[in-house]
This record gives sequence, C-alpha cells and structure tokens, in this order.
Amino acid sequence: MPHPDPNTTFPLKHYDRLCFLKNIIKNPNIIVGDFTYYDDFADVHNFEKNVKYHFDFIGDKLIIGKFCMIASDVTFIMNGGNHLTESRSTYPFAIFSGWEAAMEGKEYPRRPDTVIGNDVWIGHRATIMPGVTVGDGAIIATNATVTKDVPPYTIVGGNPAKVLRQRFAQEHIDELLRLKWWDWPLEKITENLHWLTNAPAGE
Repeated sequence: MPHPDPNTTFPLKHYDRLCFLKNIIKNPNIIVGDFTYYDDFADVHNFEKNVKYHFDFIGDKLIIGKFCMIASDVTFIMNGGNHLTESRSTYPFAIFSGWEAAMEGKEYPRRPDTVIGNDVWIGHRATIMPGVTVGDGAIIATNATVTKDVPPYTIVGGNPAKVLRQRFAQEHIDELLRLKWWDWPLEKITENLHWLTNAPAGE
C-alpha cells in the first residue's frame, strides 16, 4: 500500500493552505518532524510569522515532533518576549545602542527550548508560551494559552490552560509511549492504519 511522501510541500491535491511544515521552514532554530502539517486560512507561510520574538541572538529553538496537527493562527511566544520583572522598570533598555551597560551583571529571564512532542493536535488560535514542553499525543484546545508543560495524551484548554482530562487510561498511555509508533518505518505505519485509527480496547 502506498503512503504519502513527507517531502511533499502540499500533500492534498488542489489545496495550498495545508502543508507538511518542515518543507517550508527557513529558520534553522525551528525544527519540525515528518508529516507534521500546518493548516492556515490564508497562507501557510504565516507559520513563521506566528513564531513571535524569536531572535537569532537569543538562540532558543522551537522543536516540533512528527505527525503533529497545527491549526491556523497558532502562536508560539519565544524567549525574546521576556522582560525583567523584578526591576523598577520592565523596559528593555539594554537592547538599544548606548544603553547596553544597563544589563551589566544581569540576565533577561530565559526558559528552555519550546518542545512539542509527536502526534500533538494544537487547535485554532492556541498560544504556546516560552519553554513549554507538550507531551506526545496531547491536545491543545482552541484559544488555549499554554503556560506550563502538558503531560502526554492529555487534553488542556482555557487561559491559562488547565488539564481537562487524560485521553486514555494510564495503562494505554504507557503502552503508546512505549511503542512510539511515530518512529516506526512508514511501511509498518501503513500496515497498522486500522489499529492507529481505533480507540484502545476498553476506552
């Protein structure tokens, strides 16, 4: 049985608003796995515009796994959006010529890279804040603002996002995390589509 080519930019015939995302990314600090797609109401090239405050001189990365589904207007806020919060002023004096000395002995707040696992569904207009890790199989609801790490196979929603429920019983989550089906050869994935598109037994 044939399977889609992950190196195809537009995998749906006659439709250019859904792309396999890795094939349009130009920023080396955005890393995207195979078959992760982005669907945009206007233009798929809006994706990188929606990765905000992602400055080269900071060097933080946005890492997205395989087989993720990212809806239109999802925004990723990166470390460049952080300001000092314990100083008298939050104004970023040090980024302007002549005021660099203002940061002597200080550092802007910095969180780790933003990491999205595999098989993650991120809904329309969701916002992911800096340094968040979203676990494999998680679902981020429409309009959610994710400020904290999301466990695998968990659905979160709201502002700030809160856990709504786990998708499956813990034993099934543990099995899926052990199997890591997204790392299987494409032939094996194709052979197991029926299993992948059904709920675990008892759910």
